[in-house]
Amino acid sequence: MNGADTAFVLVSAFLVMLMTPGLAFFYGGMVRVKSALNMLMMSFVSLGVLSILWVLYGYSLAFGPDTGGVVGNFDFAGLKGISDGTLTEKGGIPVFAFALFQMMFAILTPALMSGALADRVKFGAWAVFIALWATLVYFPIAHWVWAEGGWLYELGVIDFAGGTAVHINAGIGALAAVLVVGKRAGFKKDPMRPHSLPLVVLGAALLWFGWFGFNAGSELAADGTAALMAMNTQLATGAAVLGWLVYERIRHGAFTTLGAASGAIAGLVAITPSGANVNAMGALAIGLVAGVVCSWAVGVKFKLGFDDSLDVVGVHLVGGIIGTLMVGFLATGGDAGLAQFGKQATGAFSVLAYSFIVSWIIAKLIHVTIGMRASEEDEASGLDRAYHAETAYDFSQVGGSGPAHHHTAAAPDPAASARPVGTGAAPSGNTSEKKVDA
Repeated sequence: MNGADTAFVLVSAFLVMLMTPGLAFFYGGMVRVKSALNMLMMSFVSLGVLSILWVLYGYSLAFGPDTGGVVGNFDFAGLKGISDGTLTEKGGIPVFAFALFQMMFAILTPALMSGALADRVKFGAWAVFIALWATLVYFPIAHWVWAEGGWLYELGVIDFAGGTAVHINAGIGALAAVLVVGKRAGFKKDPMRPHSLPLVVLGAALLWFGWFGFNAGSELAADGTAALMAMNTQLATGAAVLGWLVYERIRHGAFTTLGAASGAIAGLVAITPSGANVNAMGALAIGLVAGVVCSWAVGVKFKLGFDDSLDVVGVHLVGGIIGTLMVGFLATGGDAGLAQFGKQATGAFSVLAYSFIVSWIIAKLIHVTIGMRASEEDEASGLDRAYHAETAYDFSQVGGSGPAHHHTAAAPDPAASARPVGTGAAPSGNTSEKKVDA
């Protein structure tokens, strides 16, 4: 056993675990105050659901012996046959360390989709959705991309840390669910402003920090490739922040805090599949393109009429496609070229097609059986009280001296005077919605 590499992978797993609560803060700050806790819980519940499924059968389906290039088998169900002395075939780290690291990816990926469905989904139905989605979509695609025998792995698709399996997968799956569930009441009519931009920045900072484990840790060794990936992660993210800010300043006249945080996520997403295969200048190019294009992409929903509440499609789907395709031409070491670009496109669009179709079917089945959409009354009053019997903030003492009754009176929205925002990462969307408000 290699003790240094084992420690590196374990610490990386802990960093990736931190990304899920970081995502909860990032999304939670963007929604209206009446559903802030619900947004936090939609991420947090994934820690419970996916941890259990991963041990029961998820790890085995994703990384078990190959079945037809499509999925693993059940040889490792319940982590059967694995002990603390069982090592991976490559790298000399315990299988438990590798399985724990990959578990955190499985937890984060469905949580990413939650931002697209903010303010309008039943909490119980959401838990069922992510369980089915992980089983039928994430576990097989993880096998395609990362497991020996998986068809995209054998094809030679470059996806170091999850551009296809995580970001394209979650982004297109979120779009499918949005098309089933429908728009929020008041979409493009009522202001839907973030209630706490400081929470958004806190969440973005935690995600940025954790992403070093996500990206560099995917090398599974404390070596030069991990160092390269860590450096490129920082470079691409910084370039994306600047690209997003410059675009929104030219297009909309302001450098926004929300734009800076969103640009950071766009850069992190885009460098995820490609950072170990490009040099520093390639990382800067990928980040800059992702910042500009994702900033533009978040406004597309208003033209096309789908309500991706916090811009999962505009940031994760588009950013994932950018990083996955650009590495086809920017990869170092002889991998770049039209042939590699073709492989990258095959990987990106096969994941996109499979995930969209199966995600739509899962969402539709839940919608017509137990129901996925919250009631009009619950949506109007806020999902926090409807599903969690709590509110994020107690305003009962504001303007009066009476006792607190935060479960019996709707909390006022402190974001009433904030900049209009209908998106989670969208100066473009903000402006579109501001015009509608006006």
